[in-house]
Amino acid sequence: MANELQEKMVRLAMRARDAARLTANAEGRRKDEMLRELARLLRDRAGQVLEANQRDVDAALAAGLDTARVDRLRMTEATVESMAQACLEVMAQADPVGEIETMWQRPNGLRIGRMRVPLGVVMMIYESRPNVTIEAAILTLKAGNAAILRGGSEAFHSNQALAGLITEALRAAGLPEAAVQLVPITDREAVGHLLKLDEYIDVVIPRGGESLIRAVADQATMPVLKHYKGVCHIYVDQGADLDKALEIVFNSKVQRCGVCNALECLLVHQDEARMFLPKVAERLGAADVRFKACPESLPLLQSKADAEPADESDWGREFLALVLAVRVVRDMDRALEHIALYGSNHTEAILTRDHDRAMRFLREADASLVLVNASTRFNDGGQLGLGAEIGISTSKLHAYGPMGVRELTGVKFVGLGQGQVRE
Repeated sequence: MANELQEKMVRLAMRARDAARLTANAEGRRKDEMLRELARLLRDRAGQVLEANQRDVDAALAAGLDTARVDRLRMTEATVESMAQACLEVMAQADPVGEIETMWQRPNGLRIGRMRVPLGVVMMIYESRPNVTIEAAILTLKAGNAAILRGGSEAFHSNQALAGLITEALRAAGLPEAAVQLVPITDREAVGHLLKLDEYIDVVIPRGGESLIRAVADQATMPVLKHYKGVCHIYVDQGADLDKALEIVFNSKVQRCGVCNALECLLVHQDEARMFLPKVAERLGAADVRFKACPESLPLLQSKADAEPADESDWGREFLALVLAVRVVRDMDRALEHIALYGSNHTEAILTRDHDRAMRFLREADASLVLVNASTRFNDGGQLGLGAEIGISTSKLHAYGPMGVRELTGVKFVGLGQGQVRE
């Protein structure tokens, strides 16, 4: 049985490799035709997609799946419409494949350039979020790649419904159906086999909880683009606009707490703590936020909200819930030290009126997105103008931050000569 499963995965990967050779050279108009058709199908068949999703949600609730994962699993009419919009936004983007970014001439007259090329076969492993099926498909295809998609078993019916629409759109555009394949088996052993097929699969992108990502990184024989968790900080600087700061902190924590760009730790300059933290307690406490507080912040929060002393494990923790760690710091140096020690290279923000400190924070805070006077919730491909994202990379090599179409290509050197030979 194991050998049979392994053979199935090899055949799937081989089909993806064959399709990748065709998509790498596909005309831009064909790729755009596929994206336009997929947007139409999503709108026309929204009812079917939502019906399949409801089956998954009902099963997840019956199985006692946690609230954060059910939230990521659940789709609405607005969710389907946002998928259709993402198709059209990606379609409208420039095709990066074949673009020569820079070119220079050597003393012998040889002209050297760097050309954007597809990565090849991209395997995506993800949990809960059915929208990733669409985002991964449209981004990899626009970048000239083939995709192997392995969603979580909890979203199996949703992903099958969406994959069916993708196949229809590929067929309508005259592109190989194997350019986007959904792994049809929920058995985790199938993933283990695929992660060993580096001769066919060029890169794997895991998107989900830390345990999933570490398991993929440990098993994969091909490169892995990953982020383990999103421990996002906001530092409220001395002299910050506290009214704006309160709105930003509220949005960063409360708008959607179960995602990787939600605020997990608030750092407040000691000069602002007495004025600011009671306001934070009152505003966020009314939204059922609980606080894990340092000794200096605890009495300022406790009178107006549910707050308890933080312990060491609360710093650097991704709560993914209405829980916020709070620490008072002496100055920006201490804030940056805290971020360097406990951050996860995901998203960091400073709320300040001081230009020099803002610029220093941009330089020194090590994260895939560093913000000044804005919510951490902006670390998202759509919000940053990428149309959609396949994930957020915190591994720095090749891509750092949300990965859109351009980040799903690499570069190769090209040389244009007139008969030059090396002496």
